[in-house]
Amino acid sequence: MLIKVQTQLCTGCESCVSSCPYDAIHMKDAKAFVNEYCQVCRICLNVCPEGAIQEIDDDKDTKDAQDLSKYKGVLIFAEQRQGAIAHVAFELLGVGRKLADSLGVPLNAALFGANDNQATELIRWGADKVYLCSDESLQVFNDEPYADLMTDVINDMKPEIVLAGATAIGRSFIPRVAARIRAGLTADCTSLDIDTQTRNLLAIRPAFGGNIMATIVCPAVRPQMATVRPRVMKSGLYDANKTGEIVSIEASTNARTKVIAFMKEEGGCACTNLHEADIIVSGGRGVGGPEGFEKLRELAELLGAAIGASRAVVDEGWIEYSHQVGQTGKTVCPKVYIACGISGAVQHLVGMQSTDIIIAINKNPQAPIFNVANYGIVADVKELIPLLIKKLKENKRL
Repeated sequence: MLIKVQTQLCTGCESCVSSCPYDAIHMKDAKAFVNEYCQVCRICLNVCPEGAIQEIDDDKDTKDAQDLSKYKGVLIFAEQRQGAIAHVAFELLGVGRKLADSLGVPLNAALFGANDNQATELIRWGADKVYLCSDESLQVFNDEPYADLMTDVINDMKPEIVLAGATAIGRSFIPRVAARIRAGLTADCTSLDIDTQTRNLLAIRPAFGGNIMATIVCPAVRPQMATVRPRVMKSGLYDANKTGEIVSIEASTNARTKVIAFMKEEGGCACTNLHEADIIVSGGRGVGGPEGFEKLRELAELLGAAIGASRAVVDEGWIEYSHQVGQTGKTVCPKVYIACGISGAVQHLVGMQSTDIIIAINKNPQAPIFNVANYGIVADVKELIPLLIKKLKENKRL
């Protein structure tokens, strides 16, 4: 069952808004609308003086909406931060091009809070068309207007596949979009493919604590939606001569919230952006405590590296969550990953096993981390790291 407002009967009195215990009714253009938070508690049915709110059987609506032939194309959400397109957008264009070519459909992108130059870059990286909203209010991420605008783009374009990065931004607002359009969403995918016979998206992701890889299919509903972990897909091919279409769209002016300010995390390392790091020095329980991370920071500074960590030490409070690598943290793909005192639980390996070169340091020769390492050193991290630091300093003085 579904609660729906007959907008032609709604007078905008807002009686239903205050009655809803789930904040599931909002006003837009002086009309009430039921959003994704609705729990079908039916309280609003008795409040509306005009009888504009009704409970309906959504089976018919679902069948009418899901004429799958109406949905064509692949749409990616291109994330921008502080005026720069995030690297994950180029990765999505890479995998999106592969999917679009398999289906014989165009690859499009949605870009908010940016300008024509950035939209043109997306085209050069593989997009055929870019839906661009240049509204300055969207330069800083805000769940509500982003969800409103992305929903409008999807309803207008009717893509069969929608992809976004499994970043803090993507994880925050894409589930809201999926709920609004009543579509399935597979989160944190590490691989994507197409069943060319059925045109179904094969969304592959770790499941059951990373012990298996599950392939998830959504055969009866469109669009098929997925978020993709950063740094697990290859970027698209850049073509400086590629041309495409930029479609300007307008932002909704009815947002109930606004971002006042961003507060940077205190005590965080300047190299916390693990997704962009070429070298990562990561620590586990074997470093011995918070003081052990001070040595790792010194080593990282000498190498020009970022600091990573396992979940165990984050849970202990030895280092901030922003440094966590693994299934419940960040997925990274640096050129070099130095694992210091990390045993190599499967949940951690999921987050770093695509690294070009893995160097493992652990005093336990049976540690699972050695099974994926390119180079393994059986030694006590607390003894070896100071020696490495000393040697690097000596080389710098030469």
